Amino acid sequence: MLTSIVVLFTLAQAPTASPAAPAPQRPSQASPAAQSTPKRASNETYPAEQVRAGATMFAAQCGFCHGRDATGGQTGPDLTRSTLVAEDARGDKIIPVVRTGRPDKGMPPFNLSDADLAALVAFIHDQQIKAESQQGGRRAVDESDLQTGDARAGQAFFNGAGGCARCHSPSGDLADVAARLKGLELLQRMLYPSGRGGARTPAKATVTLASGQAITGRLAYRDEFLIAIKDAEGWQRSWRTSDVKVTIDDPLEAHAALLPKYTDTDMHNVLAYLQTLRQAVKP
Repeated sequence: MLTSIVVLFTLAQAPTASPAAPAPQRPSQASPAAQSTPKRASNETYPAEQVRAGATMFAAQCGFCHGRDATGGQTGPDLTRSTLVAEDARGDKIIPVVRTGRPDKGMPPFNLSDADLAALVAFIHDQQIKAESQQGGRRAVDESDLQTGDARAGQAFFNGAGGCARCHSPSGDLADVAARLKGLELLQRMLYPSGRGGARTPAKATVTLASGQAITGRLAYRDEFLIAIKDAEGWQRSWRTSDVKVTIDDPLEAHAALLPKYTDTDMHNVLAYLQTLRQAVKP
């Protein structure tokens, strides 16, 4: 059940514009009704193996802006609710956009093989099919639906295998978290802390030039061609990624790394533990 729930949410990062790195546009703030899943023109389905390959390709090439599951982020629209995707037939509309890009919206062109493009199309359509299947259905989840975990096991995972305690504390940032967030909202924030409604902790980047000079600042923009940072003095600087070495320090990468490792039991258990943090815990 959780797989169908969490596919609706994603990590994303908002870049800052610069002359060398056009700023991707933020998604429309239209009402939920206006952003409902459009009716697909085709009922074609795709082989599971091709969809899996597309998921990997999408995460690597497109997930930075559109989210790992294509449901959008602050820098790219939700493709599961895209009219262009709904009207696409076997890539006739998606593939030209991927190949040529949309420079006016900050999307670069991608030089991918026909097989990779077909896999991307398969994954995007598969995600839209999932979103469509939930349209008009039960998109909300009662808090009682999530009360199946073992809080003690969740605490053990939090302090042990999950590595959560390396960054979080029940007496610090998580104190009283269950009073502030409840049910599905708490689960969403746990899995995707920078998703819709989440507060994003800016990632930092260190760019090392060919001369050996290292420059560190807040990550402002990144794609396969360009890297841009805002330095300590507030200046935004950008380089071609082929000319420098880049190290990214993103506090939320640990959450992304946990997603494929979580079992449903782990998720429920950690959620159950977080739900016990209803009053501030003194150190």
